[in-house]
Amino acid sequence: MTTTFHPLLKGAIELHVHSAPSLFPRKQTDWELIEDVKKAQMAGVVLKAHEAQTVDRATLIRGKEPELHVYGGLVCNHFTGGLSPATVDTAIRLGAKVIWMPTFSSEEHQRYFGKKKTNFFNSEKNLSHSYGLEIWDDNKKILSEVHEILELIAEANIVLATGHLAPAEVSVLVDAAIEHKVEKILIQHTDLGIARIPHKLEFELIRKGCILEKCYLACSDDFNDIKKEEMAQSIKALDANSCVMVTDYGQSHNIPPIEALSQFIDDMLRGGLSDKEITKMIVDNPKQLLGL
Repeated sequence: MTTTFHPLLKGAIELHVHSAPSLFPRKQTDWELIEDVKKAQMAGVVLKAHEAQTVDRATLIRGKEPELHVYGGLVCNHFTGGLSPATVDTAIRLGAKVIWMPTFSSEEHQRYFGKKKTNFFNSEKNLSHSYGLEIWDDNKKILSEVHEILELIAEANIVLATGHLAPAEVSVLVDAAIEHKVEKILIQHTDLGIARIPHKLEFELIRKGCILEKCYLACSDDFNDIKKEEMAQSIKALDANSCVMVTDYGQSHNIPPIEALSQFIDDMLRGGLSDKEITKMIVDNPKQLLGL
């Protein structure tokens, strides 16, 4: 069966996708994902992994598919050294386009999934994390290593993404990032229950120049955190100029990511968004964040 992708995907970039190799069950390998990117006539994709940097994988793909903008980055989880400036510096030198704050290893993530059964993070062997990572100390003062990481991101002029930090951490991190002159700040899956960003805070973050991820996974049966119609209304209220549409798909039990992004477009059009608004969120804003 041949999948027909939405024509608005032409020139688009998906900023939040998971693929194999991975410790976790994935729907597609990198190469299978890239074949869908090509079929949809997209401009590119950013590969994300909770457990490893993805820069080298993206570099190899670009070597074979030089017309595509395929990039990677680093998530600051325990797997990759945690909140380590040295590890971040290495990833940036290798060509990272995004540095994500902790996801799987964050205190907020550990708290959320400690109460929720899920097949998202199954692996052949149990994965142990001795403690959840936070960006601050017991007095809510940002750690020195986080300041170093923000300085590295600012110098490289790449994207700081907030990962699975709690809303209060996100707010403090953004203020610190602005002080360090970080210009590209991506607030991740603001509607997803893992670390949902209150609507009032979304507006505050936009006023500070942040871009918000509007994430299809939040509408999925896995989470059901927001209805598709409510997602469209949220984007209308916040303004498409300050949002990007992403899927966060790649889990083995879900449909492939590019097929999901195509469905997301259909759902948002039915919700009242225009072609122009969607193009802003899947083409223009991602390219601006990636410096294209």
